[in-house]
Amino acid sequence: MHDLLLRGGRVIDPEQNRDAIADIAFTDGKVSAIGQDLGTAKEVRDVSGRIVVPGLIDLHTHVYWGGTSLGVDPDTYAKPLGITTLIDAGSAGAGNIAGFRRHVIERAEVRIHPFLHVSFPGIFAFSRYFMVGESADLRLLDPRACLDAAREHEDIVVGIKVRLGRTGSGTSGIGPMDIALEVAGAAGLPLMTHLDYPPPSRSEVMARLRPGDILTHCFRPWPNAPVAPDQSVQEDVIAARRRGVIFDIGHGQGSFGFATAMAMLKHGFLPDVISSDVHVLSIDGPAFNLLETMSKFLHLGTPLTEIIRAVTINAARAARLQDRGTFAPGRLGDATVLEIESGRFRFTDVLGETFEGEKRFACRGAVLGGRWWS
Repeated sequence: MHDLLLRGGRVIDPEQNRDAIADIAFTDGKVSAIGQDLGTAKEVRDVSGRIVVPGLIDLHTHVYWGGTSLGVDPDTYAKPLGITTLIDAGSAGAGNIAGFRRHVIERAEVRIHPFLHVSFPGIFAFSRYFMVGESADLRLLDPRACLDAAREHEDIVVGIKVRLGRTGSGTSGIGPMDIALEVAGAAGLPLMTHLDYPPPSRSEVMARLRPGDILTHCFRPWPNAPVAPDQSVQEDVIAARRRGVIFDIGHGQGSFGFATAMAMLKHGFLPDVISSDVHVLSIDGPAFNLLETMSKFLHLGTPLTEIIRAVTINAARAARLQDRGTFAPGRLGDATVLEIESGRFRFTDVLGETFEGEKRFACRGAVLGGRWWS
């Protein structure tokens, strides 16, 4: 007998090329079967008329609530949206990762894995009142301290993070990235790079990214946009994708533009991962949350299966989490039940450009560790 059975939903699992009506069973916290006539279960949930996908993964969030000025409460954010895994994008550095772990990660219901910031204090001065770039002072970027912390917490840390640009690194240029790359290489981890206003330039950053590294804010507006003046995709961006760099949306408060997105999608350049970059400011708009960001891509014409791929298996692979992102039997028993609502909805990018759409994603429930999570 299974522990939980979701019956009659439209199951979309891009990793298994599945898009069909099916039942999914969960036993002992894991996916145990998928198909028809799966037998009995202790609990049965009728999800007919809904879309059932592997548990959503938000690859770019800031959820060190109470320990940083930009963190939001992880369960309060994730649970209503059916997000079963949150990847924190460098809120904590070597100096406070232990506190993040004990006081937030270990106490939360939702699964949390952090990218460790190369800056010792992490993102420590981010608010509506002032911003101090944590990578602006190179004295805070000690590669040995970061590497030691990454190794000490290797069971939860999924990568190294660096923020570059006028906001994140001031006038330090490309230097913080070179330090972060050295740490990532020694730790055997991917690097997630934030890029805002120059310096450094996009071309400097793209040239350094390795296969498996992540460029977040990949559809940001000009300057440092991936789109050339003639609206084509920049050659260094194309070259980076060819060598295996991962492109993540990371919407946030200042890093996603409709014009950039439309130009990139016109040329067939889809993001590998769709993420929210939710934090204390962006949660009030224009990003709001992961489902809102996914809905924007729905209206931009991105196929439904590709949107789901970008928030399930692709996000899992970007974070090198091999135990989730698909309904293959034996994987973590996480699932999200979605509906595409109809109505009139307004969507806004970081420049204030808006459009109205007729559809958006809504959560109708979730499964976490093989149990109904509501």
